[in-house]
This record gives sequence, C-alpha cells and structure tokens, in this order.
Amino acid sequence: MNIIEAIILGLVQGLAEFLPISSSGHLAIAKELFGLDDVGLAFDLLLHLGTLVAVFVAFYKDIWELIVEGCGIIKDACINIVYWFKKKAGNNEIEYVKVVSTPYRRFVMLVIISTIPTGVMGLLFKEIFNLDNPILLIPAISLLLTGCLLLLADSMPSGKTTEKNATYLQGAIIGISQGFATLPGLSRSGTTITCCLACGFEKKFAVKYSFIMSIPAIIGANILELGDLAGTGISSQELIYYIIGTVVAAISGYICIKTMLVVVRKNKFKYFAYYCFAIGLLSGIVYFVK
Repeated sequence: MNIIEAIILGLVQGLAEFLPISSSGHLAIAKELFGLDDVGLAFDLLLHLGTLVAVFVAFYKDIWELIVEGCGIIKDACINIVYWFKKKAGNNEIEYVKVVSTPYRRFVMLVIISTIPTGVMGLLFKEIFNLDNPILLIPAISLLLTGCLLLLADSMPSGKTTEKNATYLQGAIIGISQGFATLPGLSRSGTTITCCLACGFEKKFAVKYSFIMSIPAIIGANILELGDLAGTGISSQELIYYIIGTVVAAISGYICIKTMLVVVRKNKFKYFAYYCFAIGLLSGIVYFVK
C-alpha cells in the first residue's frame, strides 16, 4: 500500500460510512477495481476507528449524557437488587427505584435493544456469506436495493417520535434493519434511517439514532476480528499510511454526518439513490464481463 491508496480508502470509508451509499460495498469495489488486495485487516479496523471518532465528536454531548445515564441505570438496578433481598427478608415497606426514569435512559435501553438483533444477524450472515472477501456481485445487488430504500425514505414525512416516546419494539425493528445492513453494499445509515422514518421518528432524531446506534455495532464487529490479527506484522511505513487513512476517514466522516442532517431534513436522498443505482449497475456489469 502507498500513501495515495491509504488516502483513497480513508475517503471511501469516511464518505460512504455516513452518506447512504455503503462503506463496505465501496471498499469491496475499490479493492477489486484498483487491485488493493494487499490491504490488511488492521487497516480496516483503523478505518472504522476513524469513523467512530467522527461519531463521538459530532454527538459528544448526547454520548456523554448516554454514558452518565447508563451508569445511572446500572446503579439503580443494583439498588433494586438489594431492595429485592430486603423484601425477601421481610422489609416490605421499601419501594423499588424506577430505573428507566429519563428520556436518555430510554435512549440507552433502545440502543441496547437495537444492538442485540444486529449482533446475532451479523454473526449469522458472516457464516452464510464470505463478508471478509465478498464477490463483486453481492455489493452490486445490495447497492441497487439501497437505492430503492433511499427513494422510499424521500417519500416519508418527519414523524414525532424521539427518545421520549420511542418504544422498545421500534428499537428492535431498527436493530434488525441494521443487521441486514451488515451485507456489503447495503448502506447501514440509509437502511437504518429509512427504518427510523418508517417507525415515525422525527428526522433529526432518526439521523442521531442511526449514527449513535452504530457505535456498539462497530466496536463489537472489530472486537470479533481482533483474533484474526494474531501473527500479522505491520511495518513502520505501513503504520504511517494506516494512520493517515484513519485521520482522513475521521475528518471526512465528520463532514458527512453534518451533511446527512441537511440531506434528511430537505429530502435529498434521491440523488444518493441515483448514485447507488449507477454504481450497482456498473459493479454488476464488471462482475459479469470479467
């Protein structure tokens, strides 16, 4: 790998992770078309780290509040366990503490519930499909499907659901949609935002929820891949290129998050849909003529 390739893949990851055009699909296509088969797993993990940094910077206030309220959930749950034992001992005057008592505690629970089906489906799909080295046909078909989802999203009005009144069933449904988006070429952000809008989410909250719920999914996926790094050596020159790609992914990802807030609000998904149709068709043609 050289510095130009590192920058290109960093841009692809940062732009495609948060714009609704699928980072996994574009990375697979880029590696196939430019002959970047020598790119190691460590670089892919660092690129995802870069996009995680972008999410943390863009939503740092919300994420900090979620961390604080998440700790509060654990504390109150432990208190209730102690109260349960006291009630068993005969002290029935004690009242249990309400654990999910604020909108952000509900937000925490929604993200947890969404993460469960995503994790299960991600593991299942990895067994069914070779997601580490996908053939070009899978991203091609998935990109065409992404285009259809984006056109659907453009036709949906903004709902009124936020962290204050979203249901756990809605969280599970959105988690399932994110699970399907583990397929290369099916945009995670496009799929989950479309699902959020279909569930009646307010548009700004749909974008926020989509990106914040990606944090445990990306971290979990990277943890599962850490075992594959054993025995892989990285030279000092490669490490520099990897860091450059990671920084590019973080900066471009942050810009794209801010862009998506405008895209969803102004119903501009159709332009990304047309792009996905074009790239999907091109990828399919390349696959059949190679």
